[in-house]
Amino acid sequence: MNATVRAVVRSAIRRGWQAVGIESGFIGLLSGAFRSLDSHDVSGLIEKGGIFLGTTRSPEFRQEQAQAKAVENLRAHNITGLVVIGGNGSQAGALAIAQRGFPVVGIAVTIDNDVFGTDVTIGVDTALNVALEAIDRIKVTAVSQKRAFLVEVMGRDSGYLALASGIAGGAELILIPEIEVDLEAAADQLLGAYQRGHAHAIAVVAEGARYNADAFSAYVAANPKYAQIRLRETKLDYVQRGGVPGVADRLMASYMGVAACECFARGEHAVLVGMVAGRVAVTGLPTVVSTQKVLDPELLRLWDELRD
Repeated sequence: MNATVRAVVRSAIRRGWQAVGIESGFIGLLSGAFRSLDSHDVSGLIEKGGIFLGTTRSPEFRQEQAQAKAVENLRAHNITGLVVIGGNGSQAGALAIAQRGFPVVGIAVTIDNDVFGTDVTIGVDTALNVALEAIDRIKVTAVSQKRAFLVEVMGRDSGYLALASGIAGGAELILIPEIEVDLEAAADQLLGAYQRGHAHAIAVVAEGARYNADAFSAYVAANPKYAQIRLRETKLDYVQRGGVPGVADRLMASYMGVAACECFARGEHAVLVGMVAGRVAVTGLPTVVSTQKVLDPELLRLWDELRD
């Protein structure tokens, strides 16, 4: 997010515009927590994780009265365009503002990679590398102790992180919310790794899968059939959300920040800028908010082809 804000501010200043930051997201929009930003304010941000402006959830913003107040605050501060950086909830808020006649451009930033209108969202690559490093480190212990490890990654509704990190980490089992599995069949798949001569096994599970780490571990522990599986759990949780952003995320944040300003320059609003097939693409916010992004079928096919 910091790299994205930096790109927006610098691209805006280059066009002779004044940049204004809103602290604490939609809550700051409602309270009028605005601050002017210049090039110096965003210097050195590209390598820093998080968001220096702060971010919070705002249930109040779902109400029409709050949305009207937000637009009123923007106009009162002589702001003529708003860039909304965030995931599906943030883009739903962006659409609500746009529908009240205020110029808005969205940029998708979420580690879940579940926003329609872009192949990859900002933050995904960094989160994947954190998860993959953890899986690689855990595998060292798994091999040494001849154990099975269950690594739970984030993803309440989207299994992208689990699927991609599981494939890259050579997991024997991947469980994600999008695909229903039979619990016994899943446990058998892990057991099969031992029966084929493996001395260890790795399972990667999304937190939102029907059988998450706790449910799967409890089933294996209670069934004598799986006594050979010496299973241990590791939940990465919020570890994946922080850290220094990688090259791919810094570049994409830079592309998207500039693209958002280019949208305003040509009078294109109520859209989300994203990356599709390696090119900057623009999708209407109504489509973004109303369309559920599905997992890439090629990624699912890849997993099916490579699993042992």
